[in-house]
Amino acid sequence: MGWWQISTDTLATSRFVVSPLAETVASLRTLERAVAAHPREHAWLERWLPAYWRLRSEEPLSARIVRAALTPRWSADFLTPAPVPPPAGQEPDTFAQELARVRATPPERARADLAVALRRPLPAALDRDDLAGRSADVLEWVWTRAVAPEWSARRRVLEADVIARSAQLSRGGWAQALDGMRPGMRWLGESRLQINTYDNPPRELGGAQLVFTPVTADVGWVCWDIPHRYGVVYPCAGALADPGRAPVPQALGVLIGPARAKVLVLLASPLSTTQLTALTGQGLGSVGRHLRVLLDAGLVRRRRDGRSVLYFRTAAGDGLVRAAG
Repeated sequence: MGWWQISTDTLATSRFVVSPLAETVASLRTLERAVAAHPREHAWLERWLPAYWRLRSEEPLSARIVRAALTPRWSADFLTPAPVPPPAGQEPDTFAQELARVRATPPERARADLAVALRRPLPAALDRDDLAGRSADVLEWVWTRAVAPEWSARRRVLEADVIARSAQLSRGGWAQALDGMRPGMRWLGESRLQINTYDNPPRELGGAQLVFTPVTADVGWVCWDIPHRYGVVYPCAGALADPGRAPVPQALGVLIGPARAKVLVLLASPLSTTQLTALTGQGLGSVGRHLRVLLDAGLVRRRRDGRSVLYFRTAAGDGLVRAAG
């Protein structure tokens, strides 16, 4: 198995980071495999897959580079740099800033990374100096057309996932927060984190920084900027990955209002007000008012979970949702 030896200091300074570049790489992976993990992703694929196929036919060399860089077992490191956490009080890097690091990859490093991903010497057609630039062009195409127009909504979902993971961390420590974060990943104890089930030698992270980055697609990978930073990119779980998966019955929307009905439908599993804000797109004040009405009506309850207050449907709330359709 592949595992990392992580010191107490590394764990203490680890961060969750939302990365527009990681979200774009995850979207590119989804386009490459052309398989959706949930209804929202299916609708997104239906819209953008034909245009992406046209891009591949118009730029066959770039398409070949991307396919070589994103193999099922390994990703070329230059295409998936570890996100850089912002200093306290500052905004995280923009997509343009993150993409600039991809473009700045030295040609010899890009060739070496691609050979590792392919697990064989580069074919003559890929032994080039413009691997990073062509890959960055494809990423920019995916971001500009298919990710940026809905980035605000995606970012709210990603930030809600970070809040949920942080709550897990406060309740059960790193073992609970990391177990099952991505397939094959679990906390082994004795400062060891299994990151996959491959037969790779262990890595000693030492004084490196560790970052965790959620994406909305059902994909994940590990990345690094040795010796400074290591990262784990993981898929959002459950409702956070697909906030549109629970449609609001029309009759329920007529009865209590569509916005309040959306909150009630989402509370099939416990969620905080911040998560509900991210999933519904409503303001925090509006969500709070809906929750007060639902609490007074006995349709939801709340409980404290560490530093968070979680809301969930009662039996009466479940019955109302079922009766409405």
